[in-house]
Amino acid sequence: MEHLQDHQHMHHHDDGPSRGTLTKPEAPPAAGGPGGHARHDDDHAVHTHGQHAGHSTAMFKNRFWLTLALSVPVVYFSPMVGHILGYMVPAFPGSAWIPPVLGTVIFLYGGQPFLKGGLQELKDRRPGMMLLIAMAITVAFAASWVTSLGLGGFDLDFWWELALLVAIMLLGHWIEMRALGAAQGALDALAALLPDEAERITGTGTETVPVSELRPDDLVLVRSGGRMPADGTVVDGQAEFDESMITGESKTVPRGPGDPVVAGTVATDTSVRVRVTAVGEDTALAGIQRLVAEAQSSSSRAQALADRAAAFLFYFAAGAGVITFAAWTLMGSIPEAVTRTVTVLVIACPHALGLAIPLVIAISTEQAARAGVLIKNRMALERMRTIDVVLFDKTGTLTTGEPQLVDVAAADGVGADELLALAAAVESDSEHPVARAIVRAARERNLALPAAAGFTSLTGRGVRASVDGRTVHVGGPALLRELGAVEPSALARSTRGWMDRGAAVLHVIDDGGRVLGAVSLEDAVRTESRQAVAALQNRGVKVGMITGDARQVAQAVAADLKIDEVFAEVLPADKDKKVAELQARGLKVAMVGDGVNDSPALARAEVGIAIGAGTDVAMESAGVVLAGNDPRAVLSMVDLSRASYRKMWENLVWATGYNILSVPLAAGVLAFAGVVLSPAAGAVLMSASTIVVALNVQLLRRVKLNPSEVR
Repeated sequence: MEHLQDHQHMHHHDDGPSRGTLTKPEAPPAAGGPGGHARHDDDHAVHTHGQHAGHSTAMFKNRFWLTLALSVPVVYFSPMVGHILGYMVPAFPGSAWIPPVLGTVIFLYGGQPFLKGGLQELKDRRPGMMLLIAMAITVAFAASWVTSLGLGGFDLDFWWELALLVAIMLLGHWIEMRALGAAQGALDALAALLPDEAERITGTGTETVPVSELRPDDLVLVRSGGRMPADGTVVDGQAEFDESMITGESKTVPRGPGDPVVAGTVATDTSVRVRVTAVGEDTALAGIQRLVAEAQSSSSRAQALADRAAAFLFYFAAGAGVITFAAWTLMGSIPEAVTRTVTVLVIACPHALGLAIPLVIAISTEQAARAGVLIKNRMALERMRTIDVVLFDKTGTLTTGEPQLVDVAAADGVGADELLALAAAVESDSEHPVARAIVRAARERNLALPAAAGFTSLTGRGVRASVDGRTVHVGGPALLRELGAVEPSALARSTRGWMDRGAAVLHVIDDGGRVLGAVSLEDAVRTESRQAVAALQNRGVKVGMITGDARQVAQAVAADLKIDEVFAEVLPADKDKKVAELQARGLKVAMVGDGVNDSPALARAEVGIAIGAGTDVAMESAGVVLAGNDPRAVLSMVDLSRASYRKMWENLVWATGYNILSVPLAAGVLAFAGVVLSPAAGAVLMSASTIVVALNVQLLRRVKLNPSEVR
């Protein structure tokens, strides 16, 4: 719960950036979007890490459609397919060269991402899906050309298998990338918070200069609605600043002469003159940017489940291939050794494996989106089931971020309803959130408000107005001191208890300096938060809370919600350190936040979850974005992660199970009994495996993910 600034300014300074330490990047503005900052077309956005590094959704889509078109004649003109399906392959001059020529185009064009990715995995010594696909299509390509050219008398016509494998794998990668979408990077979003130009005050007026030309001690004019170009100190004027892009707090904060202001924040109502104290790499925003970059680079590089299965299959196939070749060679049959080995290596990469995970991700993300959960990072979906603790940022996440009247205490001779009606009458002309909370509470109780006139705001102290011919003040401790008013001891007992909880306390004082009573306001805890915390704990997940608020405020909210662990009075720059502390204890952390100051913590956590009411930067740093601000949506994510992980495993068992059975048969372990798996039979089994996988995924649609239904 934030402290009142004497009267009713519930502005959260602790949770703002540590002044003068955070900073703004001097990223050169890229063309192409509002404010000169690049905006990527989602369809062409590029993933920056993982197995899709450097690959766009559009690239996989385009390669898939062209490969599919080329695959049709390759499959149709394949003698093996004709034999399986029982039709006569058309024969005309050159018809035999259709599969080799088109198959080569498919290999070089459609297979390029896998060949490049496989090479990279080989260099990194981390075999995965790309290397498994690359091995299968390369062996199929080489063996098929040897067969087409009539070398050695081999019958290893795998052109049709090569074409289908490339097409299905491209389809799987396209489905996965389209499901996950793509997002502008967190660092780009941070850079976009700075204006491109600033209005510098000179001896003769003002001049417009690029932000990069500002220097410390320059005077700049920030007009109403304008964004701060650098960190500085207000020297003239007073304005309400919107610091939500930095702190995640929705309420504006008053800033006047001598107050620090931060790059990227907005002067909402009036213009101010500011003396620049920090520019470029020394600003608050750039400090956050460095923290985000550092947290992202230190994030876990855990291999995805499909890659682990593919790595197993790669080693399994390579080992089986070596053993097959050696065994058949020792038996004196080199041609048979080559045939068996090639068959083993080609069928080592099952089509079903290419679709096993992408189909799960596609349906999971679709189901999640319907529940208001946007999954941006595939690893976030897989990791969520392993989370030990969910760490919530307090304000605006577990609480509404808006003050709410909690209690009323009246002095002797004054009724509680009368006191509240009087306070609401005085505050009725104010637009301040605290004033609105008092008026709202009075209306909810159906109180008749007396008429007030002559409303005056006493900056930093409170407000006053004339009610029924007498002047009434409403304000905090500073107003009590100024008026020399003394709180009755009975009232003081109530207000002391409120203050111990960290509540904001406002006194109502009449024109004779008599304290009529007091009201307490607190940041309202969401009812959904109680359900979310209890349900997470029921699933064996601990719940933590992190906030810049005073310890007694945090403890009061934590006790209300029965939270396991509390981090209070945490500076914005230290939030990711708290995540790192939890990780150092061996815990896997999901962080839920909404402000720029949460971004480094979101990036460092195993799973970063941004709430939709938050900032663009928080969303870019997170792997998951909640469209609303209902904390119960985190449960949807846990349940979906566990359900989708089960489906992934079931699919991988089908996909790899096919291989574990078919590879030894293709290698000829039962050849002595006359049982050898022909390439044609392998293809039929492969197709059946793919169909089973596709049907199994559909069962995910039965998982209930609506936050209001989660228990």
